[in-house]
Amino acid sequence: MKILSAGDLHGDMGLVKKLAEKAERENVDIVILAGDLTDEDERTENLIGPFLKKNKKVFIVPGNHESLATADFIALFYGIKNLHGYSVKIPDSKNPNKYIGIFGCSGVNIGIHQLTDKEAYDLLKRGHDYVKDAHIKIMVSHVHPADSKIEKFTQFFEGSKAVRRAIDKFQPDIMICSHVHEAEGLEEKIGKTRVINVGTKGHIIDI
Repeated sequence: MKILSAGDLHGDMGLVKKLAEKAERENVDIVILAGDLTDEDERTENLIGPFLKKNKKVFIVPGNHESLATADFIALFYGIKNLHGYSVKIPDSKNPNKYIGIFGCSGVNIGIHQLTDKEAYDLLKRGHDYVKDAHIKIMVSHVHPADSKIEKFTQFFEGSKAVRRAIDKFQPDIMICSHVHEAEGLEEKIGKTRVINVGTKGHIIDI
């Protein structure tokens, strides 16, 4: 499976169109958008449409620039999945007895849409419980984990203790985040987990 993941779109339709073209060009199976889709709950029009026109499955989590209600509205309007506290199982095309599990939450720990560490961890646990037997597990959050290299690229945004706890506890194969623009494209390993700050340009992940 091939994934295109990006974050911090901030309602930029030009960027959305470029990412949709990249998704088609790279022949990805799914698109994962890691939060800050809008600009303070504004400019939501046609954020997902370009991907759907390319026949791509899209999954999202909210960021600190949209409310949970806005993320739910976007998911409902376009018929896509908001992974905030939820998960999906994607069958392995080569082995019907195995599947890829994707789960997530916003992990937001700043601003008016922030969660407590307990709320964020409980949401991640709820999503993980449904896919805990997955052959490959992917965790998605807008916010990066605490005590990570990504955290060193900003003086303003602390990493999420809940996201870090979930990585340590659930040991997903891949963890996708965004949020810190200056760390776009940065990859690191935390235990067995490959942590990727996908950023605006879109990161291709081969499974």
